[in-house]
Amino acid sequence: MMTKKTISASRASLILFLCQMITALEVPLDLSQPPTITQQSPKDYIVDPRENIVIQCEAKGKPPPSFSWTRNGTHFDIDKDARVTVKPNSGTLVINIMNGGKAEAYEGVYQCTARNERGAAISNNIVIRPSRSPLWTKEKVEPKYVREGDPLVLHCSPPVGLPPPIIFWMDNSFQRLPQNERVSQGLNGDLYFSNVKPEDTREDYICYARFNHTQTIQQKQPISVKVFSMDSLNETISANLSDTDFYGAKPLTERRPTLLTPVGSTSNKVELRGNVLLLECIAEGLPTPVIRWIKEGGELPINRTFFENFKKTLKIIEVSEADSGKYKCVARNLLGSTHHTITVTVKAAPYWITAPRNLVLSPGEDGTLICRANGNPKPNISWLTNGVPIAIAPEDPSRKVDGDTIIFSDVQERSSAVYQCNASNEYGYLLANAFVNVLAEPPRILTPANKLYQIIANNPALLDCAFFGSPVPEIEWFKGVKGSILHGDLYVFHDNGTLEIPVAQKDSTGTYTCVARNKLGKVQNEVHLEVKDPTMIIKQPEYKIIQKGGQVSFECTIKHDRTLMPTITWLKDNGELPVDERFIIHKDSLAIMNVTDKDDGTYTCVANTTLDSVSASAILTVVAATPTPAIIYDRPDPPFDLELTDQLERSIQLSWIPGYDNNSPITNFVIEYEDGMREPGVWHYQTEVHGTQTTVQLKLSPYVNYSFRVIAVNEIGRSQPSEASEQYLTKAAKPDENPSGVQGIGSEPDNLVIIWEPLKGFQSNGPGLQYKVSWRQKDVGDEWTSVIVANVSKYIVSGTPTFVPYEIKVQALNDLGYAPEPAEVIGHSGEDLPMVAPGNVQVHIVNSTLAKVHWDPVPLKTVRGHLQGYRIYYWKVQSLSKRRRRHVEKKILTFSGNKTHGMLPGLEPYSSYKLNVRVVNGKGEGPASPDKLFKTPEGVPSSPSFLKISNPTLDSLTLEWGPPTHPNGVLIAYTIKFQPINSTHELGPLIEIRIPANETSLILSNLNYSTRYKFYFYAQTSVGSGSQITEEAVTIMDEAMASRQVDIATQGWFIGLMCAVALLILILLIVCFIRRNKGGKYPVKEKEDAHADPEIQPMKEDDGTFGEYSDAEDHKPLKKGSRTPSDRTVKKEDSDDSLVDYGEGVNGQFNEDGSFIGQYSGKKEKEPAEGNESSEAPSPVNAMNSFV
Repeated sequence: MMTKKTISASRASLILFLCQMITALEVPLDLSQPPTITQQSPKDYIVDPRENIVIQCEAKGKPPPSFSWTRNGTHFDIDKDARVTVKPNSGTLVINIMNGGKAEAYEGVYQCTARNERGAAISNNIVIRPSRSPLWTKEKVEPKYVREGDPLVLHCSPPVGLPPPIIFWMDNSFQRLPQNERVSQGLNGDLYFSNVKPEDTREDYICYARFNHTQTIQQKQPISVKVFSMDSLNETISANLSDTDFYGAKPLTERRPTLLTPVGSTSNKVELRGNVLLLECIAEGLPTPVIRWIKEGGELPINRTFFENFKKTLKIIEVSEADSGKYKCVARNLLGSTHHTITVTVKAAPYWITAPRNLVLSPGEDGTLICRANGNPKPNISWLTNGVPIAIAPEDPSRKVDGDTIIFSDVQERSSAVYQCNASNEYGYLLANAFVNVLAEPPRILTPANKLYQIIANNPALLDCAFFGSPVPEIEWFKGVKGSILHGDLYVFHDNGTLEIPVAQKDSTGTYTCVARNKLGKVQNEVHLEVKDPTMIIKQPEYKIIQKGGQVSFECTIKHDRTLMPTITWLKDNGELPVDERFIIHKDSLAIMNVTDKDDGTYTCVANTTLDSVSASAILTVVAATPTPAIIYDRPDPPFDLELTDQLERSIQLSWIPGYDNNSPITNFVIEYEDGMREPGVWHYQTEVHGTQTTVQLKLSPYVNYSFRVIAVNEIGRSQPSEASEQYLTKAAKPDENPSGVQGIGSEPDNLVIIWEPLKGFQSNGPGLQYKVSWRQKDVGDEWTSVIVANVSKYIVSGTPTFVPYEIKVQALNDLGYAPEPAEVIGHSGEDLPMVAPGNVQVHIVNSTLAKVHWDPVPLKTVRGHLQGYRIYYWKVQSLSKRRRRHVEKKILTFSGNKTHGMLPGLEPYSSYKLNVRVVNGKGEGPASPDKLFKTPEGVPSSPSFLKISNPTLDSLTLEWGPPTHPNGVLIAYTIKFQPINSTHELGPLIEIRIPANETSLILSNLNYSTRYKFYFYAQTSVGSGSQITEEAVTIMDEAMASRQVDIATQGWFIGLMCAVALLILILLIVCFIRRNKGGKYPVKEKEDAHADPEIQPMKEDDGTFGEYSDAEDHKPLKKGSRTPSDRTVKKEDSDDSLVDYGEGVNGQFNEDGSFIGQYSGKKEKEPAEGNESSEAPSPVNAMNSFV
């Protein structure tokens, strides 16, 4: 693709034009004029005490001004001090202190005055201070003994210097000490350790202070740090110190963060507008805390915010009043967090809104000097004339002081003077000199005669006509010797005399005459404009595929203005060509001999003239072998011979001739356009047509300098673009449309921010795009208020009432007129926090875990914003069963819209709660309603915390248990159920025992010896029974039975029988293994079906027998060698209160009134006997987890 860019002419002219705009009021130096200070030393001037002091003061004027100085407010007699001299033809002081003088003797406040017969100009107050780099005070630095993991701060405390020194920490080898999130240097120069490690032990922690002004470095005494690990701490301190505080040191423990700096929870900082704001937070803790910064109620400014020192320092550059506010740093590690809030107030030294400018008047004319400045606090404005306060200066009947403005009327030559405006507040001052020069001068043109301007066609041309005269001359332009005055849309006339031709064409070439005239005379000057043809690449390099070792050539033929001498440069991958004799550059081509793999890349031809530059690129692909197909298919050749016809204001016809299709038919043509006025060299998609079509009618926009090109497309790809068509400039017109996305929102309670999507590109239809912003308060009969703003996208209306509706419209306009009347939109001024709290808050208890809250809505007028809903804050005060308070953890539920009730799910049974309700709008929350106390009723308890079975005998077992972790009410009893399990795992009759709630153990007697029993245990409240836990235990056998069993086991026939059984089992295992490997299956449920587990068999209501068997593996009875803990203690499982117990998943939610909808699915363990119906009740935790 070819790219084109215009360089010298237009840009140089534009820079010159801007410079002339700035210097338009310059008075030629051959004319009488008051003094003007042109150079002076800075207000705060710190000097090197080893060098001569030079205080600058330069000024110009006619006649040349004389200079005088004051020091500390009194006249400074230079002639009486042999060390002080003044530079010739200057006011600059040179104080010689290199031959025995002392800079301290010349500290003070200096001010320079430049004076001639037309007035006196004064400099700023220049404060001279010599720099200081004092030594560190001698001190005894004690070694630091610190325990591993503890925090540590090494204080630097550098000497106070002028300017303040730069602090850094190094070791004895002058190597900077490594810093990281754990170890870092604070803004005050101290070295902070969030926690120390053994590797921090060293004897050369050295703080250095570098004084840049005097190029000196001062060093503090080295600090020794010894870190003791926990294992050796007591032993080491015992051997070396008498301090006993460390004895019995605890193991290294982690701890939550605390702040080392700043101290406390809040602090304040004042910074000046335009300065750099630095906020710092350094924390200690283990593990090392990380720091995060936020601005309360706002966002950190984008593009001006930086984090330094491992995010411990927040840096905001170029601060303004908008950066005032509360900034919070949060230090966090795994154990918790801490924070500190810094309230930042941005003040402002005075800064200019409108600085006074020199005023040149003709006798009898009127004029004004305006001096407007802002600051925080608001600066005081005072005027001086010729360095004397205007109140005591000689009177001048032609002037009148009106605050920040001096009004001049009917001035005479004696009115010439220099006026000083001083704007000051407690943070600084501004001083500006502006003269009033009363002259009667005929016009003169300052631009050299017969100046030649050269420009590339279709670019703007700026023809200069710098002038001076008093009164200010009028400027007129003519083309040619006898041409008529220039006017109309083709030209732009600037106040400084410059003539702008927005789109210079070849016929713009010629001689232009600038005429300046006032009542004292007339003068003219001629300049010459040459418009050159643009440089174009008419034969561009093309994409090449070449076999390695072959030869390739890229063509680059250019067309250029015959008066310009182009140079052609070749680039590879945007860099210089390799220095290699294989690369041969001809006039119009680049050849590469003996191609290698390294030659693969993009080659660019760049054609440069003194006025413009164009380039075109092509890719070279190096392959191992070139394919040789019978027919070569390729992208089409570019179209050519583009022609524009039927030229109208809003349309034009484009035609072209297709290029060769390279054996693949052209499917379509893509038409692109370029706007030579706004984006020269940038091509945009316009439309596309079928491959058989060679003409198209194109719709155009006003005020666009069009050129077109065509690209052919086939199945292989896109052709190179055609050469550009001739250019066609459409006329400007009023905008056709208004901006979209108009909104009115308030950012503060007393403003209305009107925003819109500005028109883009061609939508402006002409020069001078602006917007008319209109607004009025809705339904109050106000007239529209309107303001015209520049091409921006926002306007802020201040002083509005809080949250009232406004009718808003934004209309586009340009130099030719307005767009159609825009549509009105409704917006609102800024919101404020709601004023009142909801009233009549009532709580209705639905069940032990759910409550419904009612409240009266607040009046809409008190919301003062968009009502977003109501927010309930609720928290548990205490459990009524445990009778002890707990840590308050507030929970929040938000109910959108204008609701008057809401459900509180997930409450804990038998507990005391408090709540309050607040209304919420877009600004935030309103005040809280009075706290409402309510209590939840009892529920079923959780399972006992453990069941332990011990002390087995022939006929007894001892049971011990712990109360439920969550009793959820007052326990009234425990229930134990048990049944024997025989050798074939069949369950015997179930026995139930009820136990008082205050018991924690039970001895079961009259049991069978050598028998396994299964136990089921649960607690009860007045509401019902809770979850159960199970356990198995075995009574011991008697000695006689054991002896008989030993006798049988030693008989030969018994041993033979056991061997035969073992052999049979082995054979069966082998057969099963073979069948399994062959994919066969064998039944294993027959045995299980014969011995059902009573734990999962429900009791039939009629006869107490067990129901059908369920094959859930989790319900099989424990056999010998089961996974029951050795101490036979069963603890409450984590899922006791979870819906996991009820199946593989839960799909449920609460209705708007809080009722639970959904189903439990899957398997649930049933009671072994007829009791415990309450075990079916849903857990309160489940309800909380399912709330939507």
